[in-house]
Amino acid sequence: MSDSQSIEPPRRPWRYAETGVELRRSLAEAHATVRVPTRASWARRLLAFLGPGYMISVGYMDPGNWATDLAGGSQFGYTLLSVIMVSNLMAVLLQALAARLGIATSRDLAQACRDSYARPFNLVLWLACEVAIIACDLAEVIGTAIAIQLLFGIPLIAGALITALDAFLVLLLMNRGFRAIEAFVIALILIIAACFAVQIIAAAPPVAAVLRGFVPKAAVVTDPTMLYVAIGIIGATVMPHNLYLHSSIVQTRAYERTEPGKRDAIRWATVDSTVALMLALFVNAAILILAAAAFHSSGHADVAEIGQAYELLSPLLGFGVASTLFAVALLASGLNSTVTATLAGQIVMEGFLDLRIPPWARRLITRGVAIVPVVLVTAFYGDSGTAKLLVLSQVVLSMQLPFAVIPLVLFVSDRGKMGAFAIPRWIAILSWLVAAVILVLNVKLLFDTLMGG
Repeated sequence: MSDSQSIEPPRRPWRYAETGVELRRSLAEAHATVRVPTRASWARRLLAFLGPGYMISVGYMDPGNWATDLAGGSQFGYTLLSVIMVSNLMAVLLQALAARLGIATSRDLAQACRDSYARPFNLVLWLACEVAIIACDLAEVIGTAIAIQLLFGIPLIAGALITALDAFLVLLLMNRGFRAIEAFVIALILIIAACFAVQIIAAAPPVAAVLRGFVPKAAVVTDPTMLYVAIGIIGATVMPHNLYLHSSIVQTRAYERTEPGKRDAIRWATVDSTVALMLALFVNAAILILAAAAFHSSGHADVAEIGQAYELLSPLLGFGVASTLFAVALLASGLNSTVTATLAGQIVMEGFLDLRIPPWARRLITRGVAIVPVVLVTAFYGDSGTAKLLVLSQVVLSMQLPFAVIPLVLFVSDRGKMGAFAIPRWIAILSWLVAAVILVLNVKLLFDTLMGG
Protein backbone atom coordinates (compact mmCIF):
# COMPACT_ATOMS: atom_id res chain seq x y z
CA MET A 1 0.00 0.00 0.00
CA SER A 2 1.19 3.47 -0.85
CA ASP A 3 1.90 5.97 1.91
CA SER A 4 2.68 8.83 -0.41
CA GLN A 5 0.50 11.43 1.38
CA SER A 6 2.28 14.22 3.19
CA ILE A 7 2.34 14.22 6.97
CA GLU A 8 -0.11 16.54 8.70
CA PRO A 9 -1.55 16.74 12.22
CA PRO A 10 -4.91 15.00 12.72
CA ARG A 11 -7.91 17.28 12.27
CA ARG A 12 -10.34 15.03 14.17
CA PRO A 13 -8.30 13.46 16.96
CA TRP A 14 -9.40 10.42 18.92
CA ARG A 15 -11.44 11.18 22.00
CA TYR A 16 -8.62 10.09 24.33
CA ALA A 17 -6.33 12.64 22.70
CA GLU A 18 -8.91 15.36 23.37
CA THR A 19 -9.59 14.49 27.00
CA GLY A 20 -6.05 13.60 28.01
CA VAL A 21 -7.20 10.20 29.30
CA GLU A 22 -4.46 7.63 28.85
CA LEU A 23 -5.36 4.80 26.51
CA ARG A 24 -4.77 1.34 27.91
CA ARG A 25 -2.45 -0.85 25.90
CA SER A 26 -4.09 -3.54 23.84
CA LEU A 27 -3.22 -7.03 25.17
CA ALA A 28 -1.07 -5.29 27.78
CA GLU A 29 0.72 -8.43 28.99
CA ALA A 30 2.28 -8.96 25.55
CA HIS A 31 2.54 -5.37 24.30
CA ALA A 32 5.94 -4.62 22.65
CA THR A 33 7.49 -7.79 24.11
CA VAL A 34 8.93 -9.15 20.84
CA ARG A 35 12.24 -7.47 20.01
CA VAL A 36 12.70 -5.99 16.52
CA PRO A 37 16.32 -5.36 15.43
CA THR A 38 16.75 -1.78 14.19
CA ARG A 39 19.88 -2.39 12.13
CA ALA A 40 19.74 -5.82 10.57
CA SER A 41 19.22 -7.58 7.24
CA TRP A 42 15.75 -7.71 5.70
CA ALA A 43 15.59 -11.44 6.52
CA ARG A 44 16.11 -10.84 10.24
CA ARG A 45 13.56 -8.04 10.27
CA LEU A 46 11.04 -10.22 8.46
CA LEU A 47 11.67 -12.99 10.98
CA ALA A 48 11.04 -10.54 13.83
CA PHE A 49 7.64 -9.60 12.39
CA LEU A 50 6.74 -13.16 11.37
CA GLY A 51 4.03 -14.58 13.61
CA PRO A 52 0.88 -12.43 13.85
CA GLY A 53 -0.02 -13.22 10.23
CA TYR A 54 0.09 -16.95 10.91
CA MET A 55 -2.01 -16.51 14.03
CA ILE A 56 -4.76 -14.76 12.11
CA SER A 57 -4.46 -17.30 9.27
CA VAL A 58 -5.64 -19.94 11.75
CA GLY A 59 -9.11 -18.43 11.56
CA TYR A 60 -9.09 -19.05 7.83
CA MET A 61 -8.53 -22.78 8.16
CA ASP A 62 -10.50 -23.64 11.31
CA PRO A 63 -13.04 -26.52 11.51
CA GLY A 64 -15.79 -24.25 10.23
CA ASN A 65 -13.98 -24.03 6.91
CA TRP A 66 -13.91 -27.80 6.70
CA ALA A 67 -17.70 -28.10 6.81
CA THR A 68 -18.35 -25.47 4.15
CA ASP A 69 -15.47 -26.58 1.92
CA LEU A 70 -16.52 -30.24 2.12
CA ALA A 71 -20.13 -29.34 1.32
CA GLY A 72 -19.05 -27.11 -1.56
CA GLY A 73 -16.66 -29.64 -3.08
CA SER A 74 -18.91 -32.70 -2.80
CA GLN A 75 -22.04 -30.91 -4.11
CA PHE A 76 -20.63 -28.59 -6.76
CA GLY A 77 -17.22 -30.01 -7.67
CA TYR A 78 -14.54 -27.37 -8.21
CA THR A 79 -16.98 -24.48 -8.91
CA LEU A 80 -16.65 -22.82 -5.51
CA LEU A 81 -12.86 -22.60 -5.71
CA SER A 82 -13.50 -19.14 -7.14
CA VAL A 83 -15.31 -18.18 -3.93
CA ILE A 84 -12.40 -19.39 -1.82
CA MET A 85 -9.95 -17.40 -3.95
CA VAL A 86 -12.03 -14.18 -3.91
CA SER A 87 -12.73 -14.43 -0.19
CA ASN A 88 -9.03 -14.99 0.47
CA LEU A 89 -8.15 -11.87 -1.53
CA MET A 90 -10.73 -9.98 0.52
CA ALA A 91 -9.05 -11.31 3.65
CA VAL A 92 -5.59 -10.17 2.48
CA LEU A 93 -6.90 -6.62 2.01
CA LEU A 94 -8.92 -6.45 5.24
CA GLN A 95 -6.16 -7.91 7.40
CA ALA A 96 -3.67 -5.43 5.95
CA LEU A 97 -6.07 -2.64 6.94
CA ALA A 98 -6.41 -4.08 10.45
CA ALA A 99 -2.63 -4.21 10.88
CA ARG A 100 -2.34 -0.64 9.61
CA LEU A 101 -4.93 0.59 12.13
CA GLY A 102 -3.21 -1.12 15.06
CA ILE A 103 0.29 0.07 14.21
CA ALA A 104 -0.59 3.62 13.13
CA THR A 105 -2.93 4.48 16.02
CA SER A 106 -1.73 2.14 18.81
CA ARG A 107 -5.37 1.05 19.10
CA ASP A 108 -6.98 -2.25 18.25
CA LEU A 109 -10.26 -2.14 16.34
CA ALA A 110 -12.36 -2.57 19.49
CA GLN A 111 -10.58 0.31 21.23
CA ALA A 112 -10.97 2.47 18.14
CA CYS A 113 -14.72 1.83 18.15
CA ARG A 114 -15.03 2.60 21.88
CA ASP A 115 -13.04 5.77 21.33
CA SER A 116 -15.21 6.96 18.43
CA TYR A 117 -18.81 5.87 18.98
CA ALA A 118 -21.49 6.37 21.62
CA ARG A 119 -21.81 3.68 24.27
CA PRO A 120 -25.14 2.22 23.00
CA PHE A 121 -23.69 1.72 19.52
CA ASN A 122 -20.53 0.22 20.99
CA LEU A 123 -22.64 -2.27 22.92
CA VAL A 124 -24.32 -3.32 19.68
CA LEU A 125 -20.93 -3.80 17.99
CA TRP A 126 -19.64 -5.71 21.00
CA LEU A 127 -22.65 -8.04 21.06
CA ALA A 128 -22.30 -8.67 17.31
CA CYS A 129 -18.64 -9.54 17.77
CA GLU A 130 -19.40 -11.82 20.73
CA VAL A 131 -21.95 -13.66 18.59
CA ALA A 132 -19.27 -14.11 15.93
CA ILE A 133 -16.76 -15.44 18.49
CA ILE A 134 -19.32 -17.87 19.92
CA ALA A 135 -20.20 -19.04 16.39
CA CYS A 136 -16.50 -19.58 15.70
CA ASP A 137 -16.07 -21.38 19.00
CA LEU A 138 -19.05 -23.54 18.16
CA ALA A 139 -17.26 -24.69 15.02
CA GLU A 140 -14.10 -25.38 17.01
CA VAL A 141 -15.95 -27.45 19.60
CA ILE A 142 -17.67 -29.54 16.92
CA GLY A 143 -14.51 -29.99 14.84
CA THR A 144 -12.30 -30.90 17.78
CA ALA A 145 -14.90 -33.27 19.23
CA ILE A 146 -15.29 -35.00 15.86
CA ALA A 147 -11.50 -35.34 15.53
CA ILE A 148 -11.28 -36.86 19.03
CA GLN A 149 -14.08 -39.26 18.15
CA LEU A 150 -12.47 -40.33 14.86
CA LEU A 151 -8.98 -40.79 16.29
CA PHE A 152 -9.75 -42.21 19.74
CA GLY A 153 -13.33 -43.49 19.55
CA ILE A 154 -14.57 -41.13 22.28
CA PRO A 155 -18.29 -40.24 21.91
CA LEU A 156 -19.10 -36.83 20.46
CA ILE A 157 -20.72 -35.43 23.61
CA ALA A 158 -17.76 -36.52 25.77
CA GLY A 159 -15.36 -35.02 23.21
CA ALA A 160 -17.24 -31.71 23.32
CA LEU A 161 -16.91 -31.63 27.11
CA ILE A 162 -13.18 -32.43 26.86
CA THR A 163 -12.66 -29.35 24.72
CA ALA A 164 -13.32 -27.20 27.81
CA LEU A 165 -9.88 -28.22 29.07
CA ASP A 166 -8.13 -26.29 26.32
CA ALA A 167 -8.47 -23.14 28.45
CA PHE A 168 -5.47 -24.42 30.39
CA LEU A 169 -3.48 -24.86 27.16
CA VAL A 170 -3.94 -21.17 26.43
CA LEU A 171 -2.92 -20.25 29.97
CA LEU A 172 0.24 -22.36 29.71
CA LEU A 173 1.25 -20.79 26.41
CA MET A 174 0.59 -17.24 27.61
CA ASN A 175 2.84 -17.84 30.60
CA ARG A 176 5.69 -18.80 28.25
CA GLY A 177 5.49 -15.59 26.26
CA PHE A 178 3.94 -14.50 22.98
CA ARG A 179 6.64 -16.08 20.83
CA ALA A 180 5.75 -19.46 22.37
CA ILE A 181 2.14 -19.01 21.26
CA GLU A 182 3.26 -18.13 17.75
CA ALA A 183 5.62 -21.12 17.57
CA PHE A 184 2.82 -23.46 18.70
CA VAL A 185 0.43 -22.06 16.10
CA ILE A 186 2.94 -22.21 13.22
CA ALA A 187 3.91 -25.81 14.08
CA LEU A 188 0.28 -26.94 13.91
CA ILE A 189 -0.28 -25.03 10.65
CA LEU A 190 2.66 -26.89 9.09
CA ILE A 191 1.15 -30.20 10.24
CA ILE A 192 -2.20 -29.28 8.63
CA ALA A 193 -0.54 -28.23 5.36
CA ALA A 194 1.59 -31.39 5.23
CA CYS A 195 -1.42 -33.66 5.83
CA PHE A 196 -3.34 -32.08 2.96
CA ALA A 197 -0.37 -32.01 0.62
CA VAL A 198 -0.08 -35.79 0.95
CA GLN A 199 -3.83 -36.28 0.42
CA ILE A 200 -3.93 -34.06 -2.66
CA ILE A 201 -1.08 -36.04 -4.20
CA ALA A 202 -3.02 -39.25 -3.51
CA ALA A 203 -6.27 -37.81 -4.95
CA ALA A 204 -4.52 -36.63 -8.15
CA PRO A 205 -7.27 -34.19 -9.21
CA PRO A 206 -7.43 -33.12 -12.89
CA VAL A 207 -5.38 -29.91 -13.12
CA ALA A 208 -7.52 -28.37 -15.90
CA ALA A 209 -10.74 -28.81 -13.90
CA VAL A 210 -9.10 -27.33 -10.80
CA LEU A 211 -7.91 -24.27 -12.73
CA ARG A 212 -11.38 -23.76 -14.27
CA GLY A 213 -12.80 -23.81 -10.74
CA PHE A 214 -10.94 -20.60 -9.91
CA VAL A 215 -12.88 -18.73 -12.65
CA PRO A 216 -15.99 -17.03 -11.10
CA LYS A 217 -19.39 -18.22 -12.39
CA ALA A 218 -22.84 -16.57 -12.24
CA ALA A 219 -24.41 -19.74 -10.81
CA VAL A 220 -22.72 -19.01 -7.48
CA VAL A 221 -25.12 -16.07 -6.99
CA THR A 222 -28.20 -17.30 -8.88
CA ASP A 223 -28.44 -20.76 -7.27
CA PRO A 224 -29.76 -20.32 -3.66
CA THR A 225 -28.24 -23.61 -2.47
CA MET A 226 -24.86 -22.76 -3.92
CA LEU A 227 -25.11 -19.21 -2.56
CA TYR A 228 -25.82 -20.53 0.95
CA VAL A 229 -22.64 -22.62 0.87
CA ALA A 230 -20.70 -19.78 -0.81
CA ILE A 231 -21.64 -17.30 1.92
CA GLY A 232 -20.73 -19.94 4.47
CA ILE A 233 -17.30 -20.12 2.81
CA ILE A 234 -16.97 -16.33 2.97
CA GLY A 235 -18.02 -16.37 6.62
CA ALA A 236 -15.55 -19.13 7.35
CA THR A 237 -12.77 -17.41 5.42
CA VAL A 238 -13.10 -13.72 6.28
CA MET A 239 -13.41 -13.94 10.06
CA PRO A 240 -14.80 -10.80 11.76
CA HIS A 241 -13.02 -11.36 15.07
CA ASN A 242 -9.72 -11.77 13.19
CA LEU A 243 -9.81 -8.07 12.33
CA TYR A 244 -9.91 -7.22 16.04
CA LEU A 245 -7.21 -9.80 16.79
CA HIS A 246 -4.78 -8.65 14.09
CA SER A 247 -5.06 -4.96 14.99
CA SER A 248 -3.94 -5.91 18.50
CA ILE A 249 -1.25 -8.56 18.11
CA VAL A 250 0.79 -6.54 15.60
CA GLN A 251 1.48 -4.27 18.56
CA THR A 252 3.39 -7.07 20.32
CA ARG A 253 6.42 -6.03 18.25
CA ALA A 254 8.82 -3.55 19.84
CA TYR A 255 9.16 -1.38 16.73
CA GLU A 256 9.99 2.28 17.08
CA ARG A 257 6.80 4.24 17.83
CA THR A 258 7.80 6.99 15.37
CA GLU A 259 6.45 7.79 11.92
CA PRO A 260 9.31 5.98 10.07
CA GLY A 261 9.19 3.09 12.56
CA LYS A 262 5.44 2.65 12.13
CA ARG A 263 5.70 2.86 8.35
CA ASP A 264 8.33 0.11 8.38
CA ALA A 265 6.23 -2.01 10.76
CA ILE A 266 3.14 -1.68 8.53
CA ARG A 267 5.15 -2.88 5.54
CA TRP A 268 6.51 -5.98 7.31
CA ALA A 269 3.20 -6.79 9.00
CA THR A 270 1.46 -6.69 5.61
CA VAL A 271 4.04 -9.05 4.10
CA ASP A 272 3.66 -11.39 7.09
CA SER A 273 -0.14 -11.59 6.85
CA THR A 274 -0.21 -11.87 3.04
CA VAL A 275 2.21 -14.80 2.96
CA ALA A 276 0.39 -16.54 5.81
CA LEU A 277 -2.99 -16.10 4.10
CA MET A 278 -1.62 -17.66 0.92
CA LEU A 279 -0.90 -20.75 3.01
CA ALA A 280 -4.49 -20.59 4.31
CA LEU A 281 -5.68 -20.38 0.68
CA PHE A 282 -3.80 -23.61 -0.07
CA VAL A 283 -5.41 -25.41 2.89
CA ASN A 284 -8.95 -24.21 2.09
CA ALA A 285 -8.59 -25.00 -1.60
CA ALA A 286 -7.09 -28.40 -0.73
CA ILE A 287 -10.13 -29.35 1.37
CA LEU A 288 -12.55 -28.44 -1.43
CA ILE A 289 -10.39 -30.06 -4.13
CA LEU A 290 -10.13 -33.22 -2.04
CA ALA A 291 -13.91 -33.32 -1.61
CA ALA A 292 -14.49 -32.71 -5.32
CA ALA A 293 -11.94 -35.31 -6.44
CA ALA A 294 -12.93 -37.99 -3.93
CA PHE A 295 -16.69 -37.47 -3.53
CA HIS A 296 -18.24 -35.37 -6.31
CA SER A 297 -16.53 -37.27 -9.11
CA SER A 298 -17.49 -40.65 -7.60
CA GLY A 299 -21.18 -39.87 -7.15
CA HIS A 300 -21.05 -39.05 -3.42
CA ALA A 301 -22.41 -35.52 -3.80
CA ASP A 302 -24.26 -35.76 -0.48
CA VAL A 303 -21.08 -35.84 1.64
CA ALA A 304 -21.29 -32.78 3.87
CA GLU A 305 -20.26 -34.23 7.21
CA ILE A 306 -16.71 -34.59 8.43
CA GLY A 307 -17.42 -38.09 9.76
CA GLN A 308 -18.65 -39.23 6.34
CA ALA A 309 -15.59 -37.79 4.68
CA TYR A 310 -13.32 -39.61 7.13
CA GLU A 311 -14.99 -42.97 6.45
CA LEU A 312 -14.92 -42.63 2.66
CA LEU A 313 -11.52 -41.04 2.01
CA SER A 314 -9.28 -44.07 2.38
CA PRO A 315 -11.52 -46.47 0.38
CA LEU A 316 -12.14 -43.98 -2.43
CA LEU A 317 -8.52 -42.83 -2.71
CA GLY A 318 -7.07 -46.30 -2.18
CA PHE A 319 -4.67 -44.75 0.32
CA GLY A 320 -4.77 -46.37 3.75
CA VAL A 321 -3.69 -43.44 5.92
CA ALA A 322 -5.73 -40.76 4.08
CA SER A 323 -8.52 -40.82 6.67
CA THR A 324 -6.08 -40.69 9.57
CA LEU A 325 -4.23 -37.72 8.06
CA PHE A 326 -7.59 -36.01 7.60
CA ALA A 327 -8.48 -36.47 11.28
CA VAL A 328 -5.02 -35.40 12.51
CA ALA A 329 -5.25 -32.19 10.48
CA LEU A 330 -8.74 -31.57 11.90
CA LEU A 331 -7.50 -31.96 15.48
CA ALA A 332 -4.57 -29.62 14.81
CA SER A 333 -7.00 -27.11 13.32
CA GLY A 334 -9.27 -27.23 16.36
CA LEU A 335 -6.38 -26.82 18.82
CA ASN A 336 -4.98 -23.90 16.86
CA SER A 337 -8.31 -22.10 16.72
CA THR A 338 -8.59 -22.40 20.48
CA VAL A 339 -5.58 -20.17 21.04
CA THR A 340 -6.54 -17.40 18.62
CA ALA A 341 -10.22 -17.32 19.60
CA THR A 342 -9.27 -16.91 23.26
CA LEU A 343 -7.04 -13.94 22.48
CA ALA A 344 -9.68 -12.40 20.21
CA GLY A 345 -12.31 -12.72 22.94
CA GLN A 346 -10.03 -11.07 25.46
CA ILE A 347 -9.19 -8.21 23.06
CA VAL A 348 -12.84 -7.59 22.18
CA MET A 349 -14.03 -7.56 25.79
CA GLU A 350 -11.20 -5.31 26.98
CA GLY A 351 -11.48 -3.01 23.97
CA PHE A 352 -15.23 -2.43 23.95
CA LEU A 353 -16.00 -2.64 27.66
CA ASP A 354 -12.65 -1.85 29.27
CA LEU A 355 -13.35 -4.99 31.30
CA ARG A 356 -10.45 -7.27 32.18
CA ILE A 357 -10.87 -10.85 33.37
CA PRO A 358 -8.29 -13.67 33.43
CA PRO A 359 -7.88 -15.31 29.99
CA TRP A 360 -8.73 -18.77 31.38
CA ALA A 361 -12.00 -17.46 32.82
CA ARG A 362 -12.86 -15.72 29.57
CA ARG A 363 -12.14 -18.92 27.67
CA LEU A 364 -14.26 -21.10 29.95
CA ILE A 365 -17.21 -18.71 29.59
CA THR A 366 -17.04 -18.63 25.78
CA ARG A 367 -16.40 -22.35 25.48
CA GLY A 368 -19.23 -23.11 27.91
CA VAL A 369 -21.68 -21.14 25.76
CA ALA A 370 -20.52 -23.04 22.68
CA ILE A 371 -20.59 -26.50 24.28
CA VAL A 372 -24.26 -26.34 25.35
CA PRO A 373 -25.81 -26.23 21.84
CA VAL A 374 -23.40 -28.93 20.61
CA VAL A 375 -24.40 -31.28 23.44
CA LEU A 376 -28.14 -30.55 22.96
CA VAL A 377 -28.10 -30.93 19.18
CA THR A 378 -26.05 -34.15 19.40
CA ALA A 379 -28.39 -35.59 22.03
CA PHE A 380 -31.56 -34.85 20.04
CA TYR A 381 -30.46 -35.09 16.40
CA GLY A 382 -27.30 -37.19 16.47
CA ASP A 383 -24.07 -36.58 14.55
CA SER A 384 -25.89 -35.30 11.43
CA GLY A 385 -27.33 -32.43 13.46
CA THR A 386 -23.87 -31.18 14.39
CA ALA A 387 -22.89 -31.09 10.71
CA LYS A 388 -25.79 -28.74 9.93
CA LEU A 389 -24.96 -26.69 13.03
CA LEU A 390 -21.37 -26.38 11.81
CA VAL A 391 -22.37 -24.94 8.42
CA LEU A 392 -24.94 -22.66 10.08
CA SER A 393 -22.28 -21.28 12.43
CA GLN A 394 -20.26 -20.13 9.42
CA VAL A 395 -23.26 -18.37 7.89
CA VAL A 396 -23.81 -16.61 11.23
CA LEU A 397 -20.15 -15.53 11.11
CA SER A 398 -20.66 -14.07 7.67
CA MET A 399 -23.70 -12.11 8.88
CA GLN A 400 -21.51 -10.46 11.53
CA LEU A 401 -18.84 -9.33 9.05
CA PRO A 402 -20.30 -5.90 8.23
CA PHE A 403 -20.20 -4.95 11.93
CA ALA A 404 -16.40 -5.27 11.84
CA VAL A 405 -15.57 -4.39 8.23
CA ILE A 406 -17.46 -1.08 7.98
CA PRO A 407 -15.91 0.54 11.10
CA LEU A 408 -12.46 -0.68 10.03
CA VAL A 409 -12.72 0.87 6.56
CA LEU A 410 -14.14 4.08 8.03
CA PHE A 411 -11.20 4.45 10.43
CA VAL A 412 -8.36 3.71 8.01
CA SER A 413 -9.91 6.01 5.39
CA ASP A 414 -10.15 8.91 7.85
CA ARG A 415 -7.13 11.17 7.38
CA GLY A 416 -8.17 13.12 10.44
CA LYS A 417 -7.65 10.04 12.63
CA MET A 418 -4.88 8.25 10.72
CA GLY A 419 -2.88 11.26 9.57
CA ALA A 420 -0.17 10.21 7.10
CA PHE A 421 -1.19 6.56 7.46
CA ALA A 422 -4.68 6.97 5.95
CA ILE A 423 -5.11 4.66 2.97
CA PRO A 424 -5.01 6.14 -0.56
CA ARG A 425 -8.30 6.79 -2.32
CA TRP A 426 -8.03 3.78 -4.66
CA ILE A 427 -7.57 1.39 -1.75
CA ALA A 428 -10.49 3.05 0.06
CA ILE A 429 -12.70 2.49 -3.02
CA LEU A 430 -11.59 -1.15 -3.23
CA SER A 431 -12.23 -1.62 0.50
CA TRP A 432 -15.75 -0.18 0.24
CA LEU A 433 -16.37 -2.45 -2.75
CA VAL A 434 -15.43 -5.46 -0.63
CA ALA A 435 -17.73 -4.24 2.16
CA ALA A 436 -20.55 -3.76 -0.36
CA VAL A 437 -20.12 -7.29 -1.77
CA ILE A 438 -20.34 -8.74 1.74
CA LEU A 439 -23.47 -6.70 2.51
CA VAL A 440 -25.23 -7.59 -0.76
CA LEU A 441 -24.50 -11.31 -0.38
CA ASN A 442 -25.75 -11.28 3.20
CA VAL A 443 -28.97 -9.46 2.25
CA LYS A 444 -29.63 -11.93 -0.57
CA LEU A 445 -29.02 -14.88 1.74
CA LEU A 446 -31.42 -13.42 4.31
CA PHE A 447 -34.07 -12.81 1.62
CA ASP A 448 -33.75 -16.34 0.23
CA THR A 449 -33.95 -17.79 3.73
CA LEU A 450 -37.08 -15.79 4.67
CA MET A 451 -38.76 -16.63 1.36
CA GLY A 452 -38.05 -20.32 1.88
CA GLY A 453 -35.40 -20.56 -0.85
